[in-house]
Amino acid sequence: MSKAPSDARAADDLDRALGNAIRLRRRSLSLTQEQLASACGISFQQVQKYENGANRVSFSRLVQIARALECRVTDLTSALDQPQIAAADFEFLKLMTLPGAVDLLKRYEAMSSDSRRLLVDLLSSLPKESA
Repeated sequence: MSKAPSDARAADDLDRALGNAIRLRRRSLSLTQEQLASACGISFQQVQKYENGANRVSFSRLVQIARALECRVTDLTSALDQPQIAAADFEFLKLMTLPGAVDLLKRYEAMSSDSRRLLVDLLSSLPKESA
């Protein structure tokens, strides 16, 4: 089944995955959407649309974003060209965009292995909250 012409420019799962990769990299650098937008000469609303996958990122804009995020384009797109692991990567990127996820991992990395084990045990013992 072919897409209607009006759907040809609609964002899809790959656009959302790319947006998640941009968000993850931006947050890992502790940059705000406003700071990224300013570095690229666009509005922070446009950054939001890219990160949410609502708008597709053109190649030239992707190069600008990668430069502003001090990485290569391939760093942002590497998970997208490996379909056998793409679903897991998409899920990981989605989880990493949760507020505080990057900070939590940075703090986790700084912990001793014994402290990590205790933390994981503690978290495993807590009841799951329903959304």
